[in-house]
Amino acid sequence: MRKSFVNAGLGLTLSAAAALAQAGTSKCSAGFAQDACQQAYDVYQFMAPQLGVALAGGNATIGQGSVLGGIGHFSIGVRANVFQGKLPDVGKFTQSLAGAQRQTLPTKDQVLGLPTADAALGIFKGFPLALTNILGVDALASASYVPTIKGDASSSGSIALTPQSNFQFGYGARVGLLSESIVVPGVSVTWIKRDLPQTDLIGTSNGNTLNVKDFKVKTSAWRVVASKSFIVFGLAAGVGQDKYDQSGTISGTSSGQTATASGTLPTMTRTNVFGDVSLNLPLFKLVVEGGQASGGTAATYNSFKDAADRSLVYGSVGLRLSW
Repeated sequence: MRKSFVNAGLGLTLSAAAALAQAGTSKCSAGFAQDACQQAYDVYQFMAPQLGVALAGGNATIGQGSVLGGIGHFSIGVRANVFQGKLPDVGKFTQSLAGAQRQTLPTKDQVLGLPTADAALGIFKGFPLALTNILGVDALASASYVPTIKGDASSSGSIALTPQSNFQFGYGARVGLLSESIVVPGVSVTWIKRDLPQTDLIGTSNGNTLNVKDFKVKTSAWRVVASKSFIVFGLAAGVGQDKYDQSGTISGTSSGQTATASGTLPTMTRTNVFGDVSLNLPLFKLVVEGGQASGGTAATYNSFKDAADRSLVYGSVGLRLSW
């Protein structure tokens, strides 16, 4: 998991030197570093949807689609969102000193993922209606961990990652449309915001140095989820939308030239569908989730074997304790 995050961080660091570039026409500064700059932007476009899936996952509370039932009820869980990803093989990139040159950039297969913890706290049970309650409310929270990593100055390709804090907390809410009962399934709407901590990245690749100051990845996601628990197992399914936002102040150096850019990096919106199966153990629920994120546009100047905005199928495994 640590290696996957480091590799993803290197790809994102390389991307940031070209925050103002767009597919079709290179917007990087002309000169010796333009080709490297455009490749960096394309690497960012290729990696951003994958990092977004690792952060957002599927269900806000894995295995659950109903509100908890008001004050005194809570849920705590841990999970890992994993998928078969593709990493740009930056060590095999070739760069021209005569401006941006279109080519197919090499990639390699890599299992990617990110561990997260989440919690839910019952706030309001809801209003009684026949065999259920409506408009119950839960508060949601999450936590992500990012390690501090020192780069290898003697290596031709390395990454130093220095987060402002190793932990980043997220927050959200769930509103129950129907509270689960013996005969009624639980149906809810959730919204949750999950971010990576503000981070400085320094990457080196084939003698080039790329710096990203105050780099931030933010995700927000809404879901509509339905669930039903049985004696031994439970089922849940949902659909929603993810939004990925990135920002930072960027500089890159190549062949003695330095390019600098700052501002908001491209935003992407994707549709997310998922299903959960849970096993009801004496104290915990063991949950397996599968889902797919698709849609949005991530155009690149160079090409990859797989499109940057291709659909991504992911899986999650988690444990959840509820009361």
